[in-house]
Amino acid sequence: MRVVLVGYRGTGKTTVGRIVAGSLGWPFLDTDPLIEQRADLPIREIFARFGEAHFRALESAVIADLASTDPAVISVGGGAVLRPENVERLRSNGLVVWLTASAEALHGRIAGDATTASRRPNLTSLTGLDEIRHLLASREACYRSAAGLILDTEAYSPAQVAEQIVLKVRAGT
Repeated sequence: MRVVLVGYRGTGKTTVGRIVAGSLGWPFLDTDPLIEQRADLPIREIFARFGEAHFRALESAVIADLASTDPAVISVGGGAVLRPENVERLRSNGLVVWLTASAEALHGRIAGDATTASRRPNLTSLTGLDEIRHLLASREACYRSAAGLILDTEAYSPAQVAEQIVLKVRAGT
């Protein structure tokens, strides 16, 4: 079995994923560093040189490689659910957990993370809170259809969110 964490950047996928993996004794895999490793470039550079379509192709290739990794806790980029083949692979033998938070909370988290601006490019001509609102609205249906479990990371600490996931996994659901 796998646990796959999806959601917009800033929802806590990496933080929660590491806690879940530690609790279950499973490896934690984050697609962003794996994409950077494959391209031998930081994500921002991949977007700048080759565009979003190339990044999404790399992301899909990494997800395909991880599709047979069991057990594992996997964190994927916020746009991974935009491709149906990714969702199919992520859901195969895995619990997909959509981590959510309000646009305002995400904006605060992202603004408070000094590495975000240097690592991740804007995906639209919008900036800040406007971009977050736009992308959340455009991706919501994809997140919802992919998810087997939805957890609000604004209402709970990362440890509490992780505990809910671990309980679900141990219950076998």
